[in-house]
Amino acid sequence: MIDMHTIVSQKRLLHFCRMLVAMSILLQGKTALGTSITVLDSMGRKIEVSLPIKRIVALNSDVLEVLRTLKAQDLVVGVFSEIVRNRDFWGDLAQKSRVGSWREANIEAIVALHPDIVVAYSRNPGPELEKKMAPFGVKVLRLDFYKEDTLEREVMTMGRLLGREKEARRFCDWHKLHLDKLIKRLGLVKKRTSVYIENYTDYHTVAPGSGGHDMCTLAGGRNIASGFSIPYPRVTPEWVVSQNPDVIVKAAAWGGGYSLKTPAVFNRQKEEIMKRPAWQHIAAVAYGRVHVMDSAIWTGPRAIIGMAYLARWFYPKLFPDLDPKAWHREYIEIFQGISYRGVYVSSGFQETGK
Repeated sequence: MIDMHTIVSQKRLLHFCRMLVAMSILLQGKTALGTSITVLDSMGRKIEVSLPIKRIVALNSDVLEVLRTLKAQDLVVGVFSEIVRNRDFWGDLAQKSRVGSWREANIEAIVALHPDIVVAYSRNPGPELEKKMAPFGVKVLRLDFYKEDTLEREVMTMGRLLGREKEARRFCDWHKLHLDKLIKRLGLVKKRTSVYIENYTDYHTVAPGSGGHDMCTLAGGRNIASGFSIPYPRVTPEWVVSQNPDVIVKAAAWGGGYSLKTPAVFNRQKEEIMKRPAWQHIAAVAYGRVHVMDSAIWTGPRAIIGMAYLARWFYPKLFPDLDPKAWHREYIEIFQGISYRGVYVSSGFQETGK
């Protein structure tokens, strides 16, 4: 017969063993207790990240915009240096510590902030970023947020990491709704409009593997550079003339659309393109189908807005009722939590806030 003292001792031992098991699981970082999570990044790598994430360094505007969409901007401790070019849009985030550019990070500045993770593009900065962060126990997460075919997956990944699945799903549902609207009507197109896309640098275009190519094709265009094997090839003026595109679209780097009140800066770029030697022989120039778009809506989380413009420019008769400005207002006010304003495209068919 076991006395009461023995029973009590056994219960204490069992309780102690359970505590040891729980502590063991916790120390091992098991996902069952939510202490770590493994996600797939934009490079196809499995990255294990410790939870909870409380301090984030955002190395580019795309990830910072996504973090604000997820209502997680309070977790940001460091931002890319170029943020100063768009202070009005970023508000208080522009006051955060700056840690170098999206191409070249300032390692010392990052380490001094003691972040849990650094989020960067898959291509930039280069692989040396991981090597330099590893000794300090800082995890580098590579998520692009600028390619349409991976945007929703990457937003959901970030939502899982931060415990913001509801906010991530809300954005993805909104994005999918508008993308489906475009794709459904574009199904009526029998012959695709040929398009020359000029990226931020003159005579640099976009090809498969770039966000700009994805935007062009999803908006129903036939990218004349689709045969190139590298994402951002340089072309010659003569080559563009020989291709004779129906439409020309120029992406304006750091156009500052949110702070603009007129399209003058975009109109100047449009006029310069139309005055290029021999380009008057291009159909797009001859018929005035040359457009300039602010980088804010060119690729990135707001690419769906840019695609709405592209669809209007490519097929004006097919989309007479399409209102990119209304879509943009929804995005800015709902997901960025700020008032809508600004100018984002050259004159012709444009949008102007307020």
